[in-house]
Amino acid sequence: MQLAMDYLFKSEFILMAIRIFIALLLSGLIGFERELKNQSAGFRTHILVGVSSCLMMLLSLYGFEDYIERYENVRFDPARIPSYVISGIGFLGAGTIIVNGMTIRGLTTAASIWAVAGIGLVVGAGMYGEAILTTVVILLSLMFLSNFERYFRKDRNKLSLQIVIGSKMSLENILKVFEDYSLKIDNLRIENAVDMDRSVLIVINSIKKSDKYQLYDQISRMDYVKQVNER
Repeated sequence: MQLAMDYLFKSEFILMAIRIFIALLLSGLIGFERELKNQSAGFRTHILVGVSSCLMMLLSLYGFEDYIERYENVRFDPARIPSYVISGIGFLGAGTIIVNGMTIRGLTTAASIWAVAGIGLVVGAGMYGEAILTTVVILLSLMFLSNFERYFRKDRNKLSLQIVIGSKMSLENILKVFEDYSLKIDNLRIENAVDMDRSVLIVINSIKKSDKYQLYDQISRMDYVKQVNER
């Protein structure tokens, strides 16, 4: 018991605990922003990645000190474990990328997971100022640059609609609504849903904001239309 208490209050352990909690806070802030936007990887995922990366860096810096001091011929590269963390985090980021027809989602979340891993490593190395600055820059980019980026994108007026219709609903009736608004359909996909319902994904290249809301209203009022979602 005494040995455990002595270890807990060692200066090195307290330093490591502080770094782990800082990594938890910074990665949690980025994860919270992703959680608010209902992304597949949110609060808990980012915290786990940031804290685990910090732990791996602490292992790299302090985990082999006894062996190095005990054996003169032991050599250790402290950059080896962090390099594996950075390259290995890619599989988790790839899991957040969703390809749905012509729509790709999750790229920003995958990048934020990779960035959180870097923040955890930096905190583990004791570079607090750089980690805090990077977190602030990432949060500002995620929160404010999305609207700025959307303004300059060529497909800023692009619309992806998912319409769930009953088995008695004719697809021609849906397409006629788009024809009435002179809208060109770039992509159309039909999937079977629950209880013989069909999920229709329609991608439109360009639409006015005023027409968009009228389109929502008209489609949602149609018989046998059960759900209309923007993707």
